Amino acid sequence: MLQLVADGLVVGSVIALGAVGLTLTYSILRFANFGQGEFMTWGAYLAVSALAFVLAVTGGGVMEPLGPFSFGWQLVVAMLLAAALTAALALAVDWLLFRRLRRGNAITLVIASFGAALALRNLVQFLYGTLPEYYTREIQIAVRLVPRDVLGGLRITPDQMLVIGLTLALMLALQLLLTRTTLGRAMRATAMNPALARVAGVDTDAVIRATWVIGAALAAVAGVFAGIVGQIRPMLGFELLLPLFAAAILGGIGSVRGAVAGGYIVGLAESLAVPLVGAEYRAAVAFLVLIGILMIRPAGLFGERA
Repeated sequence: MLQLVADGLVVGSVIALGAVGLTLTYSILRFANFGQGEFMTWGAYLAVSALAFVLAVTGGGVMEPLGPFSFGWQLVVAMLLAAALTAALALAVDWLLFRRLRRGNAITLVIASFGAALALRNLVQFLYGTLPEYYTREIQIAVRLVPRDVLGGLRITPDQMLVIGLTLALMLALQLLLTRTTLGRAMRATAMNPALARVAGVDTDAVIRATWVIGAALAAVAGVFAGIVGQIRPMLGFELLLPLFAAAILGGIGSVRGAVAGGYIVGLAESLAVPLVGAEYRAAVAFLVLIGILMIRPAGLFGERA
């Protein structure tokens, strides 16, 4: 039982990071971005390239593990580079595609994002191939935190603990940015009423750029986290796309804390369902939870009531 909860928290951390970017895009740009999952894939693969670059520059060739973790400081640098490059990719997609369609119907933007997702997915497959990639081949020994006679016990690797801890730290930092900074107040004002925010002197174009940067960077970090605790593959973002939407809708579309809560609920639901229905049907259980909660709160857990 405890082991399933821990696995659900790890999966939920990846989903929560991706769902936050999705809900930011929806609340400020007013459309559901189907390309969010592909930003996770690109972030994971760009980190592979950045890691090779950092290792070549430092002359190491081999990444020495950092403390109890399976990776070294080179991957940390590679993740930061990948986040910056993914943010630049998101800005480029917005400039080439979404900026031209922003004054039109929201459905047009949704369809355009679907097309952009297909293009990005096929491009990453063309550039990197279809075989899975790994940041490191180091084998980690899971640490036993709870004895086996207590709810089946709990074993977790240092990498998994780091993923959960860093996700919570990033979400706290984002919450502080949205509530304590000028940029955060401008983003919240634009989300509530773009026209009024523009009249009040808010640079909505800068807010839109910041939204893409934050959402894509968080997606890249989520992709790297998924690669650390699993493997990197071209379908990574596509496989996580429906859980991302489920988490964002479950928490209340447009709510950052709702996206985080929804991500962990979806992750836990999928993990706890594996012994009951098998791994192939775990996503269906998450959607059953989504439907059940929306029947009670149609606006989501943290969404505003109409």
